[in-house]
Order: sequence, then C-alpha cells, then structure tokens
Amino acid sequence: MESYSDSQSRNNLKVTTENLVIGTGVAGLMLALKLAESSKVLVIAKGSVDQSNSYWAQGGIASVLGQDDSFEEHFQDTLVAGAGLCHEEVVRTIVESGPKAIKDLLQVGVEFTRLEGEHSQSFHLTKEGGHSHRRVLHADDLTGQALMNALINKAKANPNITIYENQFAVDLLTTDKYIPNFSENCCLGAYVLDMQTHDIYQVRSSRTFLCTGGHGRLYQYTSNPEGATGDGLAMGWRAGCKVANLEFMQFHPTCLFHPEAKTFLISEAVRGEGGILKNVKGEDFTLAYHPKGSLAPRDIVARAIDSELKRSGESKVYLDLRHLGAERIKKLFPNIYKTCLSYGIDAVTDMIPVVPAAHYSCGGLMIDSWGRTSVSHLYALGEVACSGLHGANRLASNSLLEACVLADRAMQKSLEQKPHGYESCSIPPWNSGETLPPDEQVLLSHTWDEIRRLMWNYVGIVRSERRLQRALARIQTIRQELDTYYWEYKVNDRLLEVRNLAEIAWLTIRCAMARKESRGIHFIIENKSSIKDASPKDTIICH
Repeated sequence: MESYSDSQSRNNLKVTTENLVIGTGVAGLMLALKLAESSKVLVIAKGSVDQSNSYWAQGGIASVLGQDDSFEEHFQDTLVAGAGLCHEEVVRTIVESGPKAIKDLLQVGVEFTRLEGEHSQSFHLTKEGGHSHRRVLHADDLTGQALMNALINKAKANPNITIYENQFAVDLLTTDKYIPNFSENCCLGAYVLDMQTHDIYQVRSSRTFLCTGGHGRLYQYTSNPEGATGDGLAMGWRAGCKVANLEFMQFHPTCLFHPEAKTFLISEAVRGEGGILKNVKGEDFTLAYHPKGSLAPRDIVARAIDSELKRSGESKVYLDLRHLGAERIKKLFPNIYKTCLSYGIDAVTDMIPVVPAAHYSCGGLMIDSWGRTSVSHLYALGEVACSGLHGANRLASNSLLEACVLADRAMQKSLEQKPHGYESCSIPPWNSGETLPPDEQVLLSHTWDEIRRLMWNYVGIVRSERRLQRALARIQTIRQELDTYYWEYKVNDRLLEVRNLAEIAWLTIRCAMARKESRGIHFIIENKSSIKDASPKDTIICH
C-alpha cells in the first residue's frame, strides 16, 4: 500500500489496497476485522475513528438468547414493526444469525451487562418497543461506546488494517464514468479529500465497502452527530446504485428537549423498563393511540407525541420514570441519569422533557442479503443500505444486529468474488481546474439550515401531498444553486456535505411522493386510514 510522499503532488497520489472500507461505525470496523483475517484493508474515517452514529447507540443489540424466546417470535416481531414491507428471507437470515454475531462481539472483547449473584454468567436482557420478549443485550446504557471501543482497539492493533482519519470520500471511481464497457458498471475505488491538506487523491481497490451510516442531519431535530450527512448514500446513487424506500425515516420518540442538548437520546430501554410518556398535565396519553401505550412501535409513539403537541400547543412531552426509584434508575441508566442531571433534570424527582427527532433511515442503497449493491465490486452495509430487514419501520435494536451479521456475510461473498481486472487501467487525477477558493461559508450554512427546516416541516413525522410538492419545488432550486457553486469553487468538506444532503432530500421527497399509502413511518394525511385496505407497494426505487 502506497503512502503520502512530500516529493509528489498529493492530487496525483494513488493509494492501492485490496479492500477499501469507507466508514468506521460497527459495520465498518467489524467488516475490516473480518477481511483482515485474509487480506489487507484500508479504512477511511471522515473524522476521528470514534465519530459515528454507532458510538452513540444506547439501547443495545437484539438477539434471541432467553429460554422463553425463539427465532420465530423475533422474526414475527420484526415483520409486525415493518408493516408488511420486510423481506422475509432477509429477516429470517439475520435473526437466526444473531447468536453468532453476539459470539463474534464477545471474542472482540465487548463486555455486555450481566445479571448479578448466582446468575452472573447470564446476560441482562432488556425489552424495547415492539419486542414480545426481553432480548436486547446492552452494556449499561452506553452499548455503542462499549462496542466501538472494543472494535477500535482490535482494529488499531491489527497489522493488516490501516486507518486514515480526517478523510472525506468525495465520489466513487466507476467504469461507467471512466472506462465504459456497457456490460456492467464496476467500482474501482474512490476519490478522497484529505480534510487537513485539502488535497484530493485516488484510492484504487479490488473491493469497496460503503459503511458510512445515515443522514439524520437532513432534519432540523435529530439524534445523529454532525457527520451523519449521508455521504455514502449520495456517492452510491451518483455511481449508479439503486436507491430505495427513503420515505421511511424513523423518528425516535424521545430525544432530550433542552436548548443545550441538541442530540442526546433517551434510550427506548427506559420505556422498556417501565418509563411512561405523559403530557404537560401528567396524563399517560399514548394509550389513546395504541394498546401498548409507551411501548408501541416507534412510528406510532412518534405520531402520538406529534399529535399531542399540535393539539395542546406545547413544545414537549415528558418521560416519567420516577416510580422506578432512585436505585433502579441509577443502576440501569447511569449515563442518561448523569447527563440529564448535568442539564438540571433529576430523573429521580423530575419528569424528563422529550421530543421526537430524526433517528434512523430504513431506506438506502439497495443490497441483497450479502451486502452487494447493483454496482459490481461495491458493497454497502449498515444504515447506508436497504437490505429489506426493516421494511417500513425498524424494530428497536435490530440495526446493530444487521450491521454485525452483514459484515460477516459481505466478507464471505466479497472474498469469493474474482478481481475486477481493472487494476492497471488509468484514471485521471482529480483536477480542480480554474475553480476559486470557497467564498463566504455562511452561504453553505444558511443553505444547510434551509434544507433541514424544509425537511422537518414538509417531509417530517406527518406529511401531505401538498407539502411534498412544495418541498420538491424548493429542493430542485437548491440543488441547481449548489451545482453551480460546486463547479465554480474548490471542494471542501462543508460543500460536499451540503451537496450530498440536498441530493438525499430530493431523493427522499421523490420516494415519499411515489408512495401514496400511509404505511409504517410514512404517514400521509390524505391517506391515513388506507393501511388497513392497501396492498403494499414493496419497494419505491429512485433511479
């Protein structure tokens, strides 16, 4: 593998590797460790290696382990949550692979919370919304950190893994663009921006894996960190991948409502352990919307909160766990308790103010059960992908399970694949041409803010056909403005993020307009009762 040289232009640099993994969440690092057992791997991180959605996951990973549980029940729970759009073969494959995924994580060094006393060898399992049993393994309420810390330590110690931090993948290298042969479109690697030097270089690879996470920053209120701008999804779409079901953006019902806490999530496990959603009058309002009340599927709970806020005119509802008692609260949710306390909210004596926030996309780049996209030698896994597991609404804690299982399956299938044969072909270095240095960055910040407000107001928890038409008209104008800016000014990370978000907003709106029925997360006012009679349209694909 080549490295940087002070004597050469970085824009002319070409790094070569067997496997290019873009993204450093659970999917990316688990995949890298598995590939590294037999080949070299280059992993690029947009920021530092620990900056990912995975790191902030609180709840846990779902898997059938309890004696009173079964694969069939986990399978059925997933189908129910997915509102008729899950791909059953994929669901069964991933659910039945759960115990092996847990074994893999234990071997990496993840320490899940266990029961105390004579049962200390057994895992403490929690129950979350939509699950019929306790089957969610966790590490207190910092599961994501426990997983990521273990994976990062293993990856950094592995001699077959090289990690480049502060690198931004700009676009994928494909034969359709550079060496068209009209028989198949094949991925050859990526152009990558060094965010410190601002140079763009080539990474050429035999196999490329997009593990770039989601795009929650598309919305004004989100639980996602700053980097969740859907870069892999936008790159994949520009490279020719099929994109599906982006209308299904899951809104987590309980994000902490506080002016200084922009993205802090109150885990669904809190409701699984008995936390109750209440309105400003202290009433449990959720039972009016679903018999499971606060533990109904996320889409129903989020809409219930949205309806309650619009009805009352309030800006928030509350999550009440005072009845659990101080000892149980502090033991089960130490980080949530500590964080709330830092904002002046004592969960032992106070109800926690919460609002819904964009959390997880159930759509993405279409893949098969092995992680393969419609572009040869390009794989996608994790939130960037649409495998068919989640359908119209993700069952809580199935996402980490999917990431681990597909990491194993993508590794197996990719190593069976023959080299693409384009290793020696010439692709031109990145050419900035006569572009100018970026002018006022405030213009990009304002555009990003406009996109987020547009999506929240018109393509949010509750939608209408008129709102979607207005959103489409405005986003088309924004895309045209950004396209002009992109070709006139030198590329930087903020320009790439805003450009990617604008493209994903456009794709999301088109998917939402194509699905005329209300189903799962996607709720259209004009068709809010149609789900009972509608024949579901399996997949909304954007080309």
